[in-house]
Amino acid sequence: MRYEEFTIEGRNAVLEAFRAGRPIDKLFVQDGCKDGPVQTIVREARKHDTVIQFVARERLDQMSDTGKHQGVIAYAAAYEYADVEDILKLAEEKGEPPFIFLLDGIEDPHNLGAIIRTANLAGAHGVIIPKHRASGLTATVARTSAGALNYTPVARVTNLANTIEDLKKRGLWFVCADMGGELMYKLNLKGPIGLVIGNEGNGVGKLVREKCDMIASIPMKGDIDSLNASVAAGVLAYEIVRQRMN
Repeated sequence: MRYEEFTIEGRNAVLEAFRAGRPIDKLFVQDGCKDGPVQTIVREARKHDTVIQFVARERLDQMSDTGKHQGVIAYAAAYEYADVEDILKLAEEKGEPPFIFLLDGIEDPHNLGAIIRTANLAGAHGVIIPKHRASGLTATVARTSAGALNYTPVARVTNLANTIEDLKKRGLWFVCADMGGELMYKLNLKGPIGLVIGNEGNGVGKLVREKCDMIASIPMKGDIDSLNASVAAGVLAYEIVRQRMN
């Protein structure tokens, strides 16, 4: 289901959005505000496992379009999130071994949109992103994905390392992109696979990297040392595509 991305301001509006089941990416609450209605909103946000940030009133004033935020502003997602199960079910329906992108902290919405577009074109069954310290499904992501968000499910999880562990029990192997890995052409990337792409600056986090079965490096001949995250995702994804076609 598609939603227009927008900022929700004011206590009643934010509470209604939660109760109506709108996907909320982030909730901003005035620091130190102990009013009953605000506490109710915070409880509701925790129930939905929404990211909550406590900020100064001045920050809320800067963010506010209406000037009537009443101590709470929520960022709603532009699209509804899927469950990891939905992604596995899609692979099953297509009669294909699962092929999933897992993104460890992609912060730039343009990168996220481009990766979702690549995932769709490479025949991946879905994308998994973390709830914290990463871009959500904003309108910019939707635009950059060029329509792919209508077809490629995106799930959001609290802990990427735990999700990898769970998916390993379902028979998936995991490969992450890292400079120190083995040349990607030498790896067996067939079968049920999860492709892990790291943050734009820091790459794949240590905990997530340790959960991966393989570490793949992309051959580089130029004078700079790294590819843009979405380009790296594309290069590796298409090596997986090539091997799956054979």
